Amino acid sequence: MKLSRPRSSLRRTVTTVTVAGLLVGGLAACGGSDDDATTGDTGDGTDTAATSTDGVDDGTTLTMWTRAPLERQATTLVDAYNASHENQVELEIIPNDDMEGKVGGAATNSELPDLLAGDVVRLPYWVANGLFADLTDQIDSLPYADDIARGHVDAGTDADGAKHTVPFVTDISVMAWNKDLYREAGLDPEQGPTTLEEFKEQALAVAALGKDGVSGTYYGGNCGGCGVFTLFPIIWASGDEVLSDDGSEALLDSDSAAAVFDTYRELNEAGAVGAGSKEEDGSTWTAPFSNGSVGVMQYPNTAVYAAIEAGIDVGVTAIPGVDGGESTFLGGDAMGISKDSEHVDQAWNFLAWLLSDETQLEVVAKNGEVPSRNSLLDNEYAAADPIALTMNKVVASGRTPVAPYFSEAFNAAGSPWVQLLRNATFDGTGTLEADNAAITEVLSQ
Repeated sequence: MKLSRPRSSLRRTVTTVTVAGLLVGGLAACGGSDDDATTGDTGDGTDTAATSTDGVDDGTTLTMWTRAPLERQATTLVDAYNASHENQVELEIIPNDDMEGKVGGAATNSELPDLLAGDVVRLPYWVANGLFADLTDQIDSLPYADDIARGHVDAGTDADGAKHTVPFVTDISVMAWNKDLYREAGLDPEQGPTTLEEFKEQALAVAALGKDGVSGTYYGGNCGGCGVFTLFPIIWASGDEVLSDDGSEALLDSDSAAAVFDTYRELNEAGAVGAGSKEEDGSTWTAPFSNGSVGVMQYPNTAVYAAIEAGIDVGVTAIPGVDGGESTFLGGDAMGISKDSEHVDQAWNFLAWLLSDETQLEVVAKNGEVPSRNSLLDNEYAAADPIALTMNKVVASGRTPVAPYFSEAFNAAGSPWVQLLRNATFDGTGTLEADNAAITEVLSQ
């Protein structure tokens, strides 16, 4: 198994798939300090900072915000916590496209919730603008601190090394295929692609069935988040990087990156890509596969079980590189305690519970999700579910790219990354060198 390389100075971030353009106005101008939130200062000189790993469970009502794409996971966790604690969490689900504006306005007016979850590609920006309490002492005091998945912690770690977030929901990208369509196409239904070329051949084989409404593959051709989530792992698995170590330079004009884009262009030219890919902005990105109309594609693990529930016989493996290897995009949301919380100890009670063995096994793993503790990835629920076991093993080869202006360069609507993706796979216009330079220009601002 190909392990990820060590990352340097700047903290690594992660992306969730369907992120649309993020507005940056408002957050950069946020005022105020998170000192009070960090210490739990009540204003009367009493320091109420958490002094144990469990925090306080005294019947306090806590507020929490999370994005709509993670509603199912968030609701499951909150319901489990509320059923077992005196504290009660009031969960507010915010439409994905509204999250940035709502957080920016609330931060400006000191109205953030107690617990704030966010797409990890955006967390470095939020942390840099003082939206979260410093949880370094609380996190480091956990007996399993070194066992926590690092990507979500690193995403909320500032330049001085202060930690502000922990994993909330882990999402990874996998290669998924429709076993029934593979059987019809004469392919081995138990063997997914192990190289980029095999991916192309298998997609072409399904497309050659000529079934109405069925395509070989599908991708979010107008969705920056979809693109980084699904295509970056191919480049990593090939032994190349997508960004410089400090996140200020794009490296998407490499030979392996060119091979990825050429493959998708060839699939488009062959008519093997599903109708709608060119316009797909992420809002319906997972639907064609779960509807049974796609042979093989990179897919979010959080959507795999929905496809299975829809009746699809799904095969899952790691995303391969050009000539082999494997990788995944470690994505999802991290969570911290906001600068405006007056209940830091109680909010920490939720976070400590979230990371505990019992929660990670009996709530997260039991429901088919990826645990946020490395030692718990191999568990009884995964062992009984071949797909879950495969997805959990993929985590070891996962990567998490980081850049302060990641969202602006990649996820935003009309970003230079979206333009590169469209130019290189649909239109055949522009050059990788020029489009890569445009991404670097945004990253290095």
